[in-house]
Amino acid sequence: MDSRKIIAVVGATGAQGGGLCRAILGDKSGGYAVRAVTRNTLSGKAKELKKLGAEVVAADVDDVESLERAFHGAHGAFCVTFFWEHFSPGKEIAEANNMAVAAKHAGVKHVIWSTFEDTRNLVPLGDSRMPTLQGKYKVPHFDGKGEANHLFTKLGVPTTFLLTSFYWENLIHFGMGPRRGADGNLHITLPMGDKKLPGIASEDIGKCAYAIFRRGLEFTGKTVGIAGDHLTGDQMAAALTKALKREVRYNDVSPDDYRGFGFPGAEDLGNMFQFKRDFEKEYCGARSLESSRAINPSMRTFEAWLAENRDRIPLEEDARRASG
Repeated sequence: MDSRKIIAVVGATGAQGGGLCRAILGDKSGGYAVRAVTRNTLSGKAKELKKLGAEVVAADVDDVESLERAFHGAHGAFCVTFFWEHFSPGKEIAEANNMAVAAKHAGVKHVIWSTFEDTRNLVPLGDSRMPTLQGKYKVPHFDGKGEANHLFTKLGVPTTFLLTSFYWENLIHFGMGPRRGADGNLHITLPMGDKKLPGIASEDIGKCAYAIFRRGLEFTGKTVGIAGDHLTGDQMAAALTKALKREVRYNDVSPDDYRGFGFPGAEDLGNMFQFKRDFEKEYCGARSLESSRAINPSMRTFEAWLAENRDRIPLEEDARRASG
């Protein structure tokens, strides 16, 4: 009989959940097994996890009964939502409630809920420094998650509240990489002024989550913030310049300008960056580099991440060369 403790991983084919699955599966003698929870068990990523040794099961975060079945017999559950699929904080709160209820009914011993600050605690809705969005949020993709924290607590689910940081993979997949400006130079554009932005390799989120599960009771009921580096825009640009071997400059714009860029979610992200800028002390303070490395000693710095991933960062001149 398999005596390993099962960790049910919601969003197993995503960045955070996938990283956790690989961290567990890579530790053959760790005493833990992966139950990868996904809507589509036939996707390429699901098949890859199965090949690596995961149990792959179907469940939908909108269906509490399917989640309860997926959590049944699991020691732990990693719970995460994906705002950018639907742009609805209300939907995220409903999904979090489903996961909390399912974990309670299934008797899960330890949940990690991937969350963020509710920015309204520092920027009330009446505060005119940044616009209110969707009628009742300042940073919708933060506030919904933060508002949902109490759903786990009120049900008495043993939960660790995991505060993540800006994924450096956003430079690859989310259109935030260096772009050529009107001056002909490559720029990264952020409305951060001279303030530091906590960042992390998404794979390291999974490693941290696995370490938290392994240490169990030490972290239940606690909020844990993680980051691999705290860097200003100028420091990020300098690291990119060194890694890419071509000059990258930091284009500091105002949050208002960023909100006006017009892409889906621009207002949300403009408010998010403004929150991180205006409350740098609190935001960075909640994501100590020292405690992050104590949890995950192999945590990458931005420089280390760039050394591994520089060739994956798309540059506009590369796109022009490919199309030409």
